[in-house]
This record gives sequence, structure tokens and C-alpha cells, in this order.
Amino acid sequence: MNKPLHALVIEDELLIALDIEQQLKELGFTSVDIATSEMEAIELAGERCPDLITADVELREGNGISAIRRICDRGGQVPVIYITSRTDLLELVPDSIVIQKPFAMGKLRQAHLEALGSAARQ
Repeated sequence: MNKPLHALVIEDELLIALDIEQQLKELGFTSVDIATSEMEAIELAGERCPDLITADVELREGNGISAIRRICDRGGQVPVIYITSRTDLLELVPDSIVIQKPFAMGKLRQAHLEALGSAARQ
């Protein structure tokens, strides 16, 4: 039996967050938390460790890159997919998996497989 998969979506635009949540559920995730700020993301990851994180870079309150660093500093590596229009800022995170907004379902499916493959190699 497969383990239930849990994802954390870090996105401050609700419609985009809900779209990502729906797509992740279609990919087999059984639960999804949505965080709209850096602090909320850190709190939610502390309450329930995600199997995958998707993160926007720029948030109204905080930063997705900083949130990921702080979550990973707490222990354990979690596969991350950055979904952002600000790909220029991801120079700070080399070798990251990135989807540029706007995006289609196929992009998230492909990035999901890449993220899980990267996590398996670590």
C-alpha cells in the first residue's frame, strides 16, 4: 500500500494556490496545506512534514526561498518545485527545479517526477 502523500504550497495568490492544489491532488497527493506567507509556511511544515513543497519566490509577507531554507534547516530534505515569474531570483538556489508562471498541468507533472527523482538520489 502506498503512503499518503502530503504537499505544502507556498503561494500568496489564492487562485494560483488552489490550481496548484488541484493539480497535486490529480498527481496523487492526498492532502495539501496552503501557506500565504513565509512564517505560515514554516509553521505548517513544522506541524506536518510535507513530501513535496511548491513555492513562489516573492510573497507579500516574506520570501519563498527563505521559507524553504528555514524549513530544511529544521532537518530533512524535502523535494521543492519553485513556481514563479521571478526566475531571475533563483540564481540564489542553483540546480533548483523551476516552473515559470503561467504554467500548464504537464509542467507540474514533469517537475514533480524530476523532484521525486532528485530526492531519491540524495
